[in-house]
Amino acid sequence: KSAVTSVFGRKFLGFSFWRGRDGAVKRRVADKPLKAFKRRVRQLTRRSGGRSMAEMAERLRVYVLGWKAYFRLAQTPRHFKELEEWMRHRVRATQLKHWKRGKTTYKALLAKGAKPEVARQVAANSRRWWRNSGMLLNSVLTLRWMDALRIPRLA
Repeated sequence: KSAVTSVFGRKFLGFSFWRGRDGAVKRRVADKPLKAFKRRVRQLTRRSGGRSMAEMAERLRVYVLGWKAYFRLAQTPRHFKELEEWMRHRVRATQLKHWKRGKTTYKALLAKGAKPEVARQVAANSRRWWRNSGMLLNSVLTLRWMDALRIPRLA
């Protein structure tokens, strides 16, 4: 907007540009909006916010829909997929934190259809939310569970 320079290495309205394999110039989300997205999702999915999962998911839904609508012109589906995976990881960690204790976690996972050995492993490490939410819970708290919370997909 205020510089006369090459389009590469600059950002414009939250987008930056890169050259694809075929030499075509393509759009991507600039680094600063990506960092702002992650910072905002961290705020919305804090594990100590005192909100229900439904309320947290609704706030997250509103933000993600707006962000996705603005940056829909970006031509980097891999980045959107990575952001979505990270966001699902955050939501699963928040759910584990809400269950608090090992017994509660074990019962809730069994109710959601987890295998008893998986539920036992997660419940045994009940205070390791981030680690548990990335490893074993993918088979229990699936995409269908996220869809039930009405959290939109980026990819």
